[in-house]
Amino acid sequence: MSHLNERVIIVTGASSGIGEAIALFLAEKGATLVLVARRLERINSLVDHITQTGGKAIAIKADVTKLSEVNVVVSTAVSKFERVDVLINNAGYMAIAPLTALKTDEWEQMIDTNIKGVLNGIAAALPVFESQKAGHFINVASVAGIKVLSPGGAVYSATKFAVRALSEGLRYEAGSHIRTTLISPGAVESDLQHGSSDPESKAFLNEFYKQAIPAQAIAKAVAYAIEQPEDVDVNEIVIRPTREEF
Repeated sequence: MSHLNERVIIVTGASSGIGEAIALFLAEKGATLVLVARRLERINSLVDHITQTGGKAIAIKADVTKLSEVNVVVSTAVSKFERVDVLINNAGYMAIAPLTALKTDEWEQMIDTNIKGVLNGIAAALPVFESQKAGHFINVASVAGIKVLSPGGAVYSATKFAVRALSEGLRYEAGSHIRTTLISPGAVESDLQHGSSDPESKAFLNEFYKQAIPAQAIAKAVAYAIEQPEDVDVNEIVIRPTREEF
């Protein structure tokens, strides 16, 4: 029997790409999924697919940049399933452009989604995990949180460096009964590459993502981290295409 059997797992950004792949893979392994995204029709369709193939899942529309909505997600999961075992902070936004382009609206959206979204997930789930004396945060960052993607990715990298710092701080502060894992993907098939409005950056990303690996590679890494014994905390996994230089 999989260690994921009957685990209650919240996945943000579940409507496509990495989030969708994580949901499908964990459902196959017996997890109970709470799928979160702004595009309700997409996660409803995903829930239908999961349940029709014998899995368990519910969909909740929420914007991770709003703490009140993330609180509703966690409280709904607890109300329906009596616990939450894992929160996967996967929702993210990437808009690559030179700083000189001054795309301040995109800067704010990246900060709100990539940093505040993770913080809101922590704020909503940490009290539940502390009450249960068990829980697992999985934060999806990027290789751009290891070294700066430049030119063009300074703000995006800054947000992912922040996720890295938050994950390490959380690991230290949360105590021995709560696990923390940072997943840092390289080029992976997803909608992330389509967030940029800068023409030159879009052209760069279109070329860069030709080497992208399937999103299921990230899903398998997530499952590996969750399936470890409770006294084993896989703190970080970096996954790139074999031929990726960055």
